Amino acid sequence: MVFNYLGLNSSYNCAINKSGCMKKSIYIYLYISLTISLNGQVNNKQELDIMEGIKRSASFKLEEIKVRWKKAALENCPGVPCFICDTPAVSDIDGNAYETIAIGTQCWTKTNLKVTKYNDGTLIGDSTNSTWGTAVIGARTGYDVSVVLLSDYVGTFGYLYNWYAVTDSRKLCPAGWHVPTDAEWTIMIQALDPYQLVNSTNVSTFFGIQSTTAGTVMKSTVTNTAVGSGLGWNPASPPNPGTNISGFSALPGGYRQPDGNFSVIRGLARFWSASERDSNYAWNRSLYNDDGRVNRGEFSGNAKSVGASVRCLRD
Repeated sequence: MVFNYLGLNSSYNCAINKSGCMKKSIYIYLYISLTISLNGQVNNKQELDIMEGIKRSASFKLEEIKVRWKKAALENCPGVPCFICDTPAVSDIDGNAYETIAIGTQCWTKTNLKVTKYNDGTLIGDSTNSTWGTAVIGARTGYDVSVVLLSDYVGTFGYLYNWYAVTDSRKLCPAGWHVPTDAEWTIMIQALDPYQLVNSTNVSTFFGIQSTTAGTVMKSTVTNTAVGSGLGWNPASPPNPGTNISGFSALPGGYRQPDGNFSVIRGLARFWSASERDSNYAWNRSLYNDDGRVNRGEFSGNAKSVGASVRCLRD
């Protein structure tokens, strides 16, 4: 939840406009100063009555702002100071720190989750190839480093989690954060591409390309010099590097298939949502190295036993 300062002509979101509180004070000051200035120029009873009404109105507005401000602080910011997005202020139970980024009205973590425990301290297990696809409890995995020749996969790309870990009641994300729902992913994509295709009439059935452009602004600018090596996106032909204008900084961690095999590291980023599609499948989002699309769901790629990356969203 974000902290809005309410009153007078507009509201400012602390997560997006850190100077909002100062701007609000300036507006109040100008309003009252104008009242005092005009009061010194009145010459008759009618004008005095008008000015008296303005002063009463200004006083009421100021008191109303104070009440609303205090109420918002108590509801949204029980601690001091209030959380401000765009700061590296959130850590998981393992002590891993995550920078944050404001996108539209939301606050996201800028890197993939790499926690090994639920919030109650219980270890999240790691299934073998033979048991990965049949597990119906939470599990995590790094990529098969013997395949990708990358010793610190988790440090760069985070863990891959199955959907059962994503929705476990013990929680993956730090306190005050959660795995985004399918609808919350759409809110973010809508902020980056007003022409994205998911809407209230097709939300239960839409598969495929949700946006043709949002992926480009979500992808990290880190690009590998050659296919099959490096810590970023494989080069594509024709090239489609990320611009990361959004600050989301997506990296291609690939995914783990239901049969336990690993696929498309350096070429695809796949992120879970917390929303179930049916008893076997759940919604996710995928980004690709060869174009700017964002896909919603992808056939077997959204089976609950798939291992995918996880981002966290501020409550």
